[in-house]
Amino acid sequence: MRLPDKPLLDLAGLPMVVRVARQAQACGAQQVVVATDDRRIVEACTQHGVQALMTRSDHVSGSDRLAEACEQLGLDGDQLVVNVQGDEPLIPPALIARCAALLDAHRDCAVGTVAHPIERGAEWHNPNVVKVVLDAAGRALYFTRAPVPHWRDGPAGALPHAPAPLRHLGIYAYRAGFLRAFPSLAPAPLERTEALEQLRVLWHGHRIAVHVTDTAPAAGVDTPEDLERVRRALADA
Repeated sequence: MRLPDKPLLDLAGLPMVVRVARQAQACGAQQVVVATDDRRIVEACTQHGVQALMTRSDHVSGSDRLAEACEQLGLDGDQLVVNVQGDEPLIPPALIARCAALLDAHRDCAVGTVAHPIERGAEWHNPNVVKVVLDAAGRALYFTRAPVPHWRDGPAGALPHAPAPLRHLGIYAYRAGFLRAFPSLAPAPLERTEALEQLRVLWHGHRIAVHVTDTAPAAGVDTPEDLERVRRALADA
């Protein structure tokens, strides 16, 4: 079951999108901006002292919306932009900071993102869980919904352990110049097959740096059950 008006749902007295913005502010970011095509979200953010801007309603992806936001904000091409989804009210600020730091450490990469080890076979086989495999320098080789890497000589159904499979988390760091150029890149066949937009980056020869965190952050809010879980966590904090 989907949650109508999810960004505006109340979490311990604040709209969800404001909770997410507060987590982002706590990471030490120079500027935190909510980009949306919903006037109600702008008003909710303004009411709670969070900067927000209106973008067009015809964007086909979140990356397109971010590109417009970069243009509106007049960001320099080398400035770093971290995209945090508006349904991640418990995302650790330190994880946002680590994602942002990736592009300083990997000057050859256009994008940075985050992953964590998968520990359960059901998660590894779940096509809704996106996996990523890395090279020796911690850059993404491929993203997929399939259970990879495949352990050819391992016990049937067993999780591989060298390397451990990694779950990709949907937080991204970009240089503003690349982000503005991204909408002009043609969608990739692999992107269409897997329904994973990040494959467009790799398809066109750009690199993605990946920070591997030891533990999985709290899951985002997609269902009524998720909403109640987050409300309990905030009540216990």
